[in-house]
This record gives sequence, C-alpha cells and structure tokens, in this order.
Amino acid sequence: MKYSTKLSDALHILAFLSMGAGQRITSAKIAESVKTNPAYIRQLMAALKSAGIITSSQGQANAELTRQPGEITVLDVYRAIEGNKPLLHWDIDTNPECGVGIYVQLSIADFYQEIQRAAEQKMQTITLQDIIDRYGKKLDELEQKSK
Repeated sequence: MKYSTKLSDALHILAFLSMGAGQRITSAKIAESVKTNPAYIRQLMAALKSAGIITSSQGQANAELTRQPGEITVLDVYRAIEGNKPLLHWDIDTNPECGVGIYVQLSIADFYQEIQRAAEQKMQTITLQDIIDRYGKKLDELEQKSK
C-alpha cells in the first residue's frame, strides 16, 4: 500500500522557499531537491497558495511565504494539503454479519480519532521555523562528525 508523502513534500517546499528567499526558485529546482517532477511540485504549491500560505504567479519563479516561518504550523500545511483526511484509516469493508468484524473496527475507529486529535494538537505546536532550526542543527552535527 502506498502512503502519502504530500505533507512532507509540502514542508520541504516551504523550507526551500524560506531558505532561498530573494532567489529565483523554480518548481524544477524544488523538484530536483524533492526528487520528483515539477508538475507535482506545482500541484502542491497550488494547494499552499489556495490556503494562503504562499503567493505565486503562474509561470513565474517568484513564490514566497505569506507569513514568517514561525507563524506557519505543520497543522496549517497538513490541512492545506490533505484537507480533513485522517492520518489513520480503519477498514470499513469487513463482514457486517460478524460481530467482531463490525465492533472491532468501530473500536479501532474510536482510538484512531483520539490519535488524530492528539496528532493535530502536536502539529499545531510545530512551526516551519522549528523544522528549519532542526535542519540547521542536523547540519551542524554532521559538520562536527566530519571533523
């Protein structure tokens, strides 16, 4: 089963735009960093633009953040990219004539909703700036190891 990397890729795009502010950044350049195609990047950027997280003009390499990185949360980006899609999915195609088939899945769904709420609360506390700062720390650690 394939899982979505849209949130991760969207955060990558935003970090790339933030760290390259003032430079000419094309979807092709971002796609090279994400290791994907420019059309996919443009699709994610369109969703980010619709959510008011970035501004951009079609055919122009001038996308930029509408807010400071410390004001953009992971939850903002998640909702822009995934909408109200849950993180976890329970199996709705079980045998309706089997008590276990019905009630175990409903029980799982209750727990998944709790997990969703907890994850969203945590995502609300993590900003793009936190991700950029962690990136910087990881680079510093790598440099220290290579010395």
